[in-house]
Amino acid sequence: MPRLALYALAVCVLSVAAAVVSFVQGSWLGIVWVLLAGLTSNMAWYYLRRARAGRAGSGSVTG
Repeated sequence: MPRLALYALAVCVLSVAAAVVSFVQGSWLGIVWVLLAGLTSNMAWYYLRRARAGRAGSGSVTG
């Protein structure tokens, strides 16, 4: 798993936890955390797909 995908996944998990804590405390600031979780989730998927495409493309032989 690419390092950037792991970092994005870690930030996603932490932002979900922060959103839960924020909503439990009655703060509407949790909406910002939810949006951050969505953004970092998409970033993690992007980096995973890019790494897979890079591995698949480098294995092909042209000639």
